[in-house]
Amino acid sequence: MLKLFNCQSLVVSFDDIDDNKTVPINWCGFCLPAQSRIKERFMMTDWPTTAFMFPGQGSQIVGMGKDFAETHPVAQNIFRQADEALGFELSKLCFDGPGEELNDTINTQPAIYVCSVAVLSVLQNELPDIVPNCVAGHSLGELTALTAAGSLAFRDGLRLVRERGRLMKKAGEQRPGAMAAILGLQYDEVKTLCEEATSHSGKPVVAANDNCPGQTVISGDSDALDVAMEMASEKGARKTVKLAVSIAAHSPLMQSAATDFRKTLDDTTFAQPKISVYANTNAKSLNNVDDIRQALNRQLTNSVLWTDSIRARLVISR
Repeated sequence: MLKLFNCQSLVVSFDDIDDNKTVPINWCGFCLPAQSRIKERFMMTDWPTTAFMFPGQGSQIVGMGKDFAETHPVAQNIFRQADEALGFELSKLCFDGPGEELNDTINTQPAIYVCSVAVLSVLQNELPDIVPNCVAGHSLGELTALTAAGSLAFRDGLRLVRERGRLMKKAGEQRPGAMAAILGLQYDEVKTLCEEATSHSGKPVVAANDNCPGQTVISGDSDALDVAMEMASEKGARKTVKLAVSIAAHSPLMQSAATDFRKTLDDTTFAQPKISVYANTNAKSLNNVDDIRQALNRQLTNSVLWTDSIRARLVISR
């Protein structure tokens, strides 16, 4: 059995996974037990068969991390370092909002990264000997996973997520797009209908996030996206929901961001991961620094294969 530990939720155990099981991701809020109960809560956890998972954009909420910063000095220190490095009070934005500013991708990405690292720092401070089986992160959470694996220093990771957010926002302004969730169809079905919608409209739309069986997020040109959503409904989708975003993440519309981000990645120091880190774009372990840079760059324009990533970790853990 592999236990999946999301640093913004609790330990979740899976005996197996199949097409009828939903993998929880991007859970909002911070639900580690109070300081006095952390050791008690995780005393019986078998850490060598435990994975740490980190959330991506969409899990932000005003107030996130505030309770940790108020009760755990190590978490407070992470927020303090972030405020100093960024030159503004990211902590205040996380704790007090406003939500509109927090939801701006240039702020959202460092906010989620910092909150995730802060929560992880509390767990590691209370249980310093823990070593998980592997780590992974959904979209920008992959950068957090690399930090957790000892491959990316906190300040370097903070700089990367801030720049990633800036470049994605810029690309969205240059080539506006949209995203939508398709519920009730399998990933391959959604991928096929996106190809048909692209052909029909002459504009790109792709299956961007394979979040779990029966839940796929599509991304691309707004007109092509509307065509794909209509096709999905005709093919029996239970629900189609356009997301409240103005960028087409994980799609060809992010190509300019990927080109510029590669330069930043090349200037960033990475170390060999101390534990396995599973990549979003191919669900394989990142084994060297070149693989890491390539994976982080490919991620901007390629699909997040989260279901395959979960399955890969479950298979390896057995």
